[in-house]
Amino acid sequence: MNSAILRTELPLLGLLALLWGASYLFIKVAVAEIPPVTLIAFRVLGAAVFLLLIMRGRAETLPRDLRTWRMLLLQAVFNSIGAWTVLAWGQQYVDAGLASVLNSTSPIFVLLITAFVTRHETLGGRKLAGAALGIVGVILIVGVDALRGLGHQVAGQIACLVGAALYAGAAIYGNRFGHIGAVATATGTMIWASMVLVPLALVLERPWTLSPGFMAIGAAVVLSVACTGVALLIYFRLVRTLGSMGVASQSYLRAGIGVILGMAFLDESFSFPVGLGLVAAIAGVVLINWPRPRSKPRPFVEATGAGGEASKRNPVISNGAGGGT
Repeated sequence: MNSAILRTELPLLGLLALLWGASYLFIKVAVAEIPPVTLIAFRVLGAAVFLLLIMRGRAETLPRDLRTWRMLLLQAVFNSIGAWTVLAWGQQYVDAGLASVLNSTSPIFVLLITAFVTRHETLGGRKLAGAALGIVGVILIVGVDALRGLGHQVAGQIACLVGAALYAGAAIYGNRFGHIGAVATATGTMIWASMVLVPLALVLERPWTLSPGFMAIGAAVVLSVACTGVALLIYFRLVRTLGSMGVASQSYLRAGIGVILGMAFLDESFSFPVGLGLVAAIAGVVLINWPRPRSKPRPFVEATGAGGEASKRNPVISNGAGGGT
């Protein structure tokens, strides 16, 4: 990757972290009137519809081969169905600060899996230092006291780590979808997630009996379209341009975004350790994504979509030439 591409991809990485960081705020508003399984089902179904409309507007089609759909199912388990389920369960038993730290370990899992299993990316001292600096930044942001909960409610903490590991698996496995492009990949995963979660919500929570207010519905729509649909378009682009470690590094920024949103909307205070943590988290992300010296440019090459034509439109939702997540 060259510095010119870095100037476009790092802002997109920040936008992805903003969308996913803000999702906690919208979940908090919506879940007050919409039960959790129904909310998640609405989130993925709305995202699937939004992404299908994007595909129709771009004259693209979904893949037709069974092998790709099996791959999309596994990606959906990594990135939504499995990760969201274990995190939702684990966070019931773990304090919010400690959960933020545990959820931010995805880049470390990517590093370990890459080093010892897949070896699909080049790792070096800079990425290792960035991963360490990023997690230190998150700890400073949420407060060192959050670590005092380690060893208590172990099952919940393990669930949070499993969720982070699943996100890491998604960042790695997502490299395998270069043959269908970012929009089709995002759409396929949300279709699978809808097929699993919508029936579950219908059985468990009978959503037709609910009467949520305007604020809850609005929060659910934003969560579905922006924090899921748009976010996944950016995510699958960045998997192709920044790689697994790069796209996973956005988890270091989410805690800082949570603090900023808390200051803006919840009158939360700002402190020196939080500021230092923000600097450390940003520095960690930059180190992970900084181009290697003398490396050849790795431009964002558009892949031919499932419909047979490469798209030349909005770069955020362009089809990418994949490597191997």
